[in-house]
Amino acid sequence: MADYDFDVLVIGSGPGGYVAAIRAAQLGLRTACAESRETLGGTCLNVGCIPSKAMLHASELYDEAAGGALAKLGVKIDKMSLDLETMHGQRKDAVKQLTGGIEYLFKKNKVEWLKGHASFQDAHSVKVGDRNVTAKNIVIATGSSVTPLPGVAIDQKVIVDSTGALELEKVPGHMVVIGGGVIGLELGSVWRRLGAKVTVVEYLDQILPGMDGEVRKEANKILKKQGMEFKLSTKVTKVEAGKKGATIMVEPAAGGAAETIEADVVLVSIGRRANTEGLGLDKAGLATNPRGQIDIEPDFATKVSGIWAIGDVVPGPMLAHKAEDEGIAVAENIAGLTGIVNHDVIPSVVYTSPEIAGVGLTEEQAKERGPVKVGKFPMLANSRAKTNHEPDGFVKVIADADSDRVLGVWCIASVAGTMIAQAAQAMEFGATSEDIAYTCHAHPTHSEAIKEAAMAVQGKPIHI
Repeated sequence: MADYDFDVLVIGSGPGGYVAAIRAAQLGLRTACAESRETLGGTCLNVGCIPSKAMLHASELYDEAAGGALAKLGVKIDKMSLDLETMHGQRKDAVKQLTGGIEYLFKKNKVEWLKGHASFQDAHSVKVGDRNVTAKNIVIATGSSVTPLPGVAIDQKVIVDSTGALELEKVPGHMVVIGGGVIGLELGSVWRRLGAKVTVVEYLDQILPGMDGEVRKEANKILKKQGMEFKLSTKVTKVEAGKKGATIMVEPAAGGAAETIEADVVLVSIGRRANTEGLGLDKAGLATNPRGQIDIEPDFATKVSGIWAIGDVVPGPMLAHKAEDEGIAVAENIAGLTGIVNHDVIPSVVYTSPEIAGVGLTEEQAKERGPVKVGKFPMLANSRAKTNHEPDGFVKVIADADSDRVLGVWCIASVAGTMIAQAAQAMEFGATSEDIAYTCHAHPTHSEAIKEAAMAVQGKPIHI
């Protein structure tokens, strides 16, 4: 039997990688994690999910004060101003605490952090920095990075990606966001609340591709009401950076007259791509699929025995929580247990204000599979949302017409990201809309809207 340095080597310490490493160690396996960043946590903790939420939350509070929302509640502020340096400081502090927390968990669980870039030498050996290590099992969890826009160079000053958009030293007069997906809308909304004019350019005819059609339209309507401008069905043909800003050339996606937009900052946010370059996959006997991802079996095994892959580097939604669940599952499979992830029940959230969340099938997808029943309930009729002056949005429950089994739930509400957990758990247990409708919900809460939407599926909502 071959003698290996480790039972498990995880490449990458993002949400999937660090969770896989900790779980593997908990199961008694000698575990190491290779990470080239100076801190653990990957994109999510360092320059993604966590710092963006810190800025979203702070900007929402600023907007409530500056926009007069607090004054309407009797909270009057005579003098206020934006201290952007302090706002950035609390963002960095949140990142420092959480990345440090992972380092503590590695030490607690005896996971060895191998510092440096990892590349395969063969199927069981990896070079990390100047060190060569061997492992019986290797988990590829290298995540994803920003998809570049051809011909557009990111300088992180005038033309930025999501990382640069978190580090702007001043509020831009005009920000143009290329891409109407989750990241572009979240970061665009931060700077809109802080005073920037924000224009979103989207190639498709609606924002938030992949989400429920009715939700996409309502989200566009709400964000437009908040001051964001949208140029839909519009193609960017050229971006030129100057000393004081950028010029963006656009034209209708279907063809037509060109238009020029002047901006102080351009945020390129057209998606993400798997991080596989520099891994030396060919030396391990692996190759990527046409989308640049690593294909896997249901148990997360690749075609090469002993090599596994999870998270953004494999097919499926590029979501931190999906990667975390896969990290636990792959570690359990390596240990001889049964690790499973139900990829049909992966919630997704857009952390705008209000939040947008969904799980399962969209109404369009559900109808393609057969007859459905749909129930909706507006947040305007929810007592907690009404009391909190949060009238925007609705909850939609989609159920199979015959079995009543819930196929999808979609929410737009101030706390939609929290509300969607109930729907995901209900769907994991195979709940019907009647199950949700007859489950007692605390009053007054936003989550009562899910109960009422489920009651609407049954044709008997109470408060509308």
